[in-house]
Amino acid sequence: MTSVLLEGIAFGESPRWHGGRLWFADWLAHEIVAVTPAGQREVVFRADFPTMPMCFDFLDGEPLVVSSADGLLLRLTESGVKTHADLGERGFNEIVVARDGGCYVNGGGFDLMAGEEYRPGSILHVTPSGETRRVAGDIAFGNGMALTPDGSTLIVAESYANRLTAFTVLPDGGLADRRVWADLGDGAPDGIALDASGAVWVSDVPHRSCTRVRAGGEVLERLEFEHGCFACALSEDTLYLVTQEWRGLDGVGGERTGRILTHPVEVGRAR
Repeated sequence: MTSVLLEGIAFGESPRWHGGRLWFADWLAHEIVAVTPAGQREVVFRADFPTMPMCFDFLDGEPLVVSSADGLLLRLTESGVKTHADLGERGFNEIVVARDGGCYVNGGGFDLMAGEEYRPGSILHVTPSGETRRVAGDIAFGNGMALTPDGSTLIVAESYANRLTAFTVLPDGGLADRRVWADLGDGAPDGIALDASGAVWVSDVPHRSCTRVRAGGEVLERLEFEHGCFACALSEDTLYLVTQEWRGLDGVGGERTGRILTHPVEVGRAR
């Protein structure tokens, strides 16, 4: 059964399970928030820079935050915010950190929130020391990403191509052997979460759903909601879902319809 954990969120995104709490970004409130399974909420970080989008992941326990409008990757440390890497351009979106401390950042190639016309995007690899290079192109609006536990495969949601795409990760962090991991038909994948069986939960805003699929595209489970599902994350026994009403770009910034939902699962997160 799906339950409401938290509501009144302005624009929730980028959920991450870390340290026994669910962390997520509220883009319009310029905040990164952590919430316990019991619903106790804490604002961990409040940004003083433009935050659409502001996705993040963890490096050595510290959040790495994509400041898309500035084209920077920021590290939130105990002593303050530090620049981890210069991404070289703007318009980046999702981030996933690898076990070796490197990370991948993708971008749509255009500024959706500014109403720019579509252009294919790319994926960057950022080393632990902050060196950046482009490792894949022609990405049809890159969204959620996940790395397999052994670090051998990167799975990317291409929202405008209705598919999950996989790459083989090379020893130097490069990407090769591009292939379709799952054709989603008319599905529009947003955030994703990889479970311990190797299946992927796929959020979908226009279809107001989150679907669990395996490689090849077989649907194992489907959850449907009142509002669009923007992203998801897994703990050991719970699927966390970020939902909110979507009325297009003109509707951003209105009523706080964002929610964090929970759904029990038999197969938890991949580790």
